[in-house]
Amino acid sequence: MSGFLFGFAFGLGGIGSTLLGKLADITSINFVYQPSWFLSVVGIPSAFLPNLSPPKIAGTPQSHET
Repeated sequence: MSGFLFGFAFGLGGIGSTLLGKLADITSINFVYQPSWFLSVVGIPSAFLPNLSPPKIAGTPQSHET
């Protein structure tokens, strides 16, 4: 599942960069740079998301999901 999500994220990044590049060609690079700071600000709250993995208990073997 994690490979799917990484592929999806990189794919969306590639599509987004292509669209922003096309928009910069049509308008100007400054037009694209000015609102682009907002994309970084949207990602900052993700650092404060809770850890959903179960707690690890000392002395128990780790299970490997495939």
